[in-house]
Amino acid sequence: MGSLAFLLAVLQLLAAAMAAYKQWIPNTNFETASNWDKERVPCASDVIHFEKNKVVSVFVRSTHALTDMYLPLDGEFLLASGAGFAAFDGSWDPGCGSGEALSFANVEQHSWFNPELWQDVSSSTDLEPAGHIFLLDEERVPCQYDSVIFQPETSFRVNLDSSRQVIPVRSISLMGQELSSTEAWAEYLGGPSAAWQFHGNATLQVMGTPCPHSSGCACGNSQDGDRICASLLGVEGCPVLPCRSPLQPLGHCCGVCGAVVTLDFKPEFDLQQYRDRVVQAWLSLPKYAGVRMAISKVHRAQTFLGLIPRGSASAIQIVLVDSRAGAQTGTAAEQLAADIMGDISLHGEALGIPGATVDVATGSALSGQMAGHAPRQIALGTILGLLFTLLVLGGLLYLHRKGTLRLQVLRLPRLWDRAEELDSPEPESGKGFDNPMFDVELPGAGTVEKTLQEMAPEGQQVFYLNPLYNPSETET
Repeated sequence: MGSLAFLLAVLQLLAAAMAAYKQWIPNTNFETASNWDKERVPCASDVIHFEKNKVVSVFVRSTHALTDMYLPLDGEFLLASGAGFAAFDGSWDPGCGSGEALSFANVEQHSWFNPELWQDVSSSTDLEPAGHIFLLDEERVPCQYDSVIFQPETSFRVNLDSSRQVIPVRSISLMGQELSSTEAWAEYLGGPSAAWQFHGNATLQVMGTPCPHSSGCACGNSQDGDRICASLLGVEGCPVLPCRSPLQPLGHCCGVCGAVVTLDFKPEFDLQQYRDRVVQAWLSLPKYAGVRMAISKVHRAQTFLGLIPRGSASAIQIVLVDSRAGAQTGTAAEQLAADIMGDISLHGEALGIPGATVDVATGSALSGQMAGHAPRQIALGTILGLLFTLLVLGGLLYLHRKGTLRLQVLRLPRLWDRAEELDSPEPESGKGFDNPMFDVELPGAGTVEKTLQEMAPEGQQVFYLNPLYNPSETET
């Protein structure tokens, strides 16, 4: 039993090391200055306004004296121990002045799918080199196996509008309590606070289980990718990059300069171990000080010849970017990608990596990206051309066999066919021969001359050449 308990403890530690924790940043606390239109906390001389038709949940840490306050029709105030409100008695407040009208900010726009509103607080962050690891945009929002944290002694309101009806997460911690089962979360949703904290057309679902695969799990936010990018980029769009033909990683809103390495993997592949391998073997080196990496499992769309969709396949995507500028943009990432590919060629089978591909985009005119893709594009164009030709010929043959289309074969005379005709003339018949000057059948050999003389104009004689008669044969 002791060994079994030890094994379970080890497994729990491994699960905790691989777990990802995303913490919600904004709050609706009374004492947060950014929640007020004057960017300051109300004082005793102020008049406070909450929009009556806005639903709010407000946490109050301390006691506040107020001149006047207009409350919403629907909402809650969560009071910490000893906190509350008191009427202002008119005494002088040195930091308040004559007072103003303050309005509580509109928090309806705080979207779950805004990456800027989340912070990665994973337990493994402290073990990584500072600044070397980053998350793709879709992964900055809680993924399906992430744990979500709302800070203790804070209130919040989150817009859950989504392209899905259900948004799955591993667990949710709020008010200092972790809810890690479907039953516990269902009980909380039945309480009074959930309706003021969460709104929108989707609901959260607590799964309570970690990712079951050592190779990792896809984030699962691709359905809301457009929503994530719209929240992140707004109307400005993606920036102009200094590299030629920027790469577009799966799960990222904008293109990048650098390299993208895509790994095929076997069931025994361990994503966490391989991530640590790359960090320890290369990212810790001084020459790669400016390189950052994002590594995760993604679902790549599969197509037939790049045209016909045929489902998706899982792969491990490594995105490498660096801090170099100008013509050197992406060159350090390119070199790291070359090191990774060399390591895979030597140790890939032992690591559970049967194959890998790399795409590169740098600021250098000698970037290997275009050279690497040109043969593939030429080969693809050739194959598509052959298939199109075969398709057309097959269609014509099918229509011909059905009788819909009649195909006529054009025969061109050949020199040897003509020679055979001259060597083997047709046998003579009693009807004479075909006269090339007239398209009529002559009545008989004895009347040919008489007929021609009758048809000729008066006073003129008609002569013709007989092709069967050679005058030289009569000469002796």
